[in-house]
Formats: sequence, structure tokens, C-alpha cells
Amino acid sequence: MSAAPLVGYSSSGSEDEDEAEAAAGAAGTQARPGAGGCRRSQGPLPSQRLPVPDSVLHMFLDTEGEPEDDQEKHGGRVRTFPHERGNWATHVYVPYETREDFLDLLDMLLAHAQTYVPRLVQMEAFHISLSQSVVLRHHWIVPFVQALKDRLASFQRTFVGLEVTSGHPQFLDLVSEVDRVMEEFDLTTFYQDPSFHVSLAWCVGDARLQLEGRCLRELQNIVDEFEDPEMVLRAHAEQVRCKSGNKFFSMPLK
Repeated sequence: MSAAPLVGYSSSGSEDEDEAEAAAGAAGTQARPGAGGCRRSQGPLPSQRLPVPDSVLHMFLDTEGEPEDDQEKHGGRVRTFPHERGNWATHVYVPYETREDFLDLLDMLLAHAQTYVPRLVQMEAFHISLSQSVVLRHHWIVPFVQALKDRLASFQRTFVGLEVTSGHPQFLDLVSEVDRVMEEFDLTTFYQDPSFHVSLAWCVGDARLQLEGRCLRELQNIVDEFEDPEMVLRAHAEQVRCKSGNKFFSMPLK
């Protein structure tokens, strides 16, 4: 900003004392009314500081300091990295569009899993990750997305299931192109030898001991016994999306 910022402050003790001495000196050298002799010119009075209105003092409170990370607003989840102004959490993924029969199966799986881990919560949206969550500066977002579009322009659509059992090589190719963009921006690349999947539910804390073994076997039996599970869990991947902060960008697959 070209203009000096407005600030609210209280005078320091030394400043008050200097002003008081200057005022006293001016009063001491001023001739009394009716007294003889020449009057010395009176210097300018010290400028009076006007209080800054409360409306101005509170104008920029939402742009200063660290924002409050209220875990209650997002289910107790903790940020992977601390929030800093100007930094945008960014994630590249393939969206998984659900159908009614998929949600019916999900209800059965979640109800059974909650008998082992009651705090499990259904995911709000479903996707297959192609990158880790990384931090982008705001001015990087547009060139980053353009680089993704350039890299992914030639890719074909593919079919995937709950755990990707077909199309795995194509997803590795997608990750390879996304990783190249990450490297261009000096960001963290995806995991080595990744397994692709759609997350169905989550909970705070480590619940692997409760879920592994018997629980997972029972959940797999529910999937296997569900009517035509291969068709229910099949999805048409038509696009790759990039979410950066509250901005969404879509890159169609041919």
C-alpha cells in the first residue's frame, strides 16, 4: 500500500515529558497581561493526537495474525501442515461419482464397521487420489493448473472399482504426469508403488487394530454377497480435478 497504515497507540513516557517541558517553557516566557516589555512570540502548541475510531481499529482484524484452527468445525481432524496466509492446500484426484446402489452397500459396510469402531464417519465425497496434499502459493495456482492440463491432455478415460483392480497402469501414468508438475514447482510427489482406492469412512485416531483381521474379512464378505458388486462399484472416470483451497479446477479425460 502506498499510504501509511493507521495504527492505534499510546504515547510513551518520554514523549509526554518532552511535550510537558515544551509547554511549560512556552508559558514561562510568555509576558503577563499588562506587564511591560516585549512579548516573545509564542511557539506552536503541541499537536493533539486524536483517538482512532474503533471501526478503524477493528477493520483489519481478519487479515492479521494466525487464523484459529477450530477442530470442532471439521470433526476433530488435524491439519497435515499449519495454515499460513497466502498458502493454499492443494490436492489432485479423480472424483468417484456414486449411485444409489453404491450408497446402499456403503450403508451396510459402515453399519457393520461401526460395531468395531463406533466413531467411524462416512466420507462426504469420494475420490481416488493422484497426489499428496501439498502447499501452493496463491500466485502459483494458475500456472500449476495449466501445467496439469498440459500433462493430462492426452489421457483416456478408464473404469475403476472400490479398490482399483483394473486400469492400474493408466492410473500410474496419470500419477507420473502429476508428479512431473509437482517437481516443476518443487513440491512433494506421490507415494512410490501406490495402491489406488476410494475412501469410504474415516475417524479420528488410529483404529487399525480394531478393523484389521476379522472386521475386514466380514466387510469383504458383505461386498462379495451384495448383488452384482462389480457393476455397483464400477465408475467411469471422466475427469481429473485439482482442489486448491476453496478453488476447484477440472481437466476432462478424452
